[in-house]
This record gives sequence, structure tokens and C-alpha cells, in this order.
Amino acid sequence: MNYEAIEQALAELPLYVYAWIDPKKLEFSDRVRHICQTECTMYGKSWACPPGVGTVAECREKCLRYNKALLISSLTEVADIADMQATLATRRGHEELTDQVGDILRTHGLEPYILSTEACAICGRCAILDGKPCRHPEKMHPCVESQGINIIPTLEENGLEFQYGQNIVTWVSLLLFRDAE
Repeated sequence: MNYEAIEQALAELPLYVYAWIDPKKLEFSDRVRHICQTECTMYGKSWACPPGVGTVAECREKCLRYNKALLISSLTEVADIADMQATLATRRGHEELTDQVGDILRTHGLEPYILSTEACAICGRCAILDGKPCRHPEKMHPCVESQGINIIPTLEENGLEFQYGQNIVTWVSLLLFRDAE
């Protein structure tokens, strides 16, 4: 894989930071899943969230099938970070950026498994609520945390900041892939 060519393409995007990550160093935790279950209003309401994504053990197994990962982040300033609706409205830009990075990896012959932000928002009503399969599995990116991944240690280990100020939103995605090298 030509990392230099990929990095040249990444440099043209409004990424705040990116880092190449070894998936074996990711921390998987049932505590993260517990937070999803007890604090997130999307639990059980999207194929991108638990329990639709599978158990933490199943998610860990799936993620560790890949030998490389690219962590990306973008920043967005909001008027009031406590305004959850306004804050979540900035997510779409990061999702589009994540799709662009996925396309870059695909142009280099890679097939990324993309984990991104929050719950999927492609459909107005997720098919999981009707007991049906996902309508757009090729476009849907499960949430990083839905996999049971505690991303904070990975950010810290790679010297990547994640708290920039009171009204700054940090969005993070993780694109896992197989590299033959």
C-alpha cells in the first residue's frame, strides 16, 4: 500500500489530525457498552448501535480481523455545546469527510470497515424498529463506541488531543482495513 499517496490525499481534506493505528492496541470494554445501554437514547433504535451491532466480543472479533486502521478527527465550533440538537447537526460534515477518506482507501484497493460518530442518521426511521435488515449497510457506519471501543486511550497513546475548549466538538472515526504488507 502506498501510504505516501494516501497521506497526500488526506492532506487535501479538512482533517484536524489522523494517525495510523494497530487494531490490536484498541481497548474494548463492556463498560463502554454499559454507557450505551444506560445513557444513550439510540440504544436498540439503530443497526449502527447496540444491540444491533452484536456483543462487544463479536465486535472485537470483527475489528481484529483487520490489521491496520486509520483514525481521523475533525473539529467543529458550536455556539453552545449544551445545545445537543445544534451540536449533533455538525456531525453530517464529519460523516461526509469520513466517506471521503473511505473513498481514498478504496482507490488504493482497500475495503475499509468504517466506524464513525453516534448513531446512523441515513434513514428517517431505522429498519431495526420494524424488525427488518438495514436498508443501506454499505453506507452505514456503526459508532466507534458501539463496538465497545474506549477510544480515549488510543487518542492519548498517539498524542492526539480530544478536548479543545468549551464549544469545540471533536468528531472521531476509525477506518479499519487489511493491508497485505
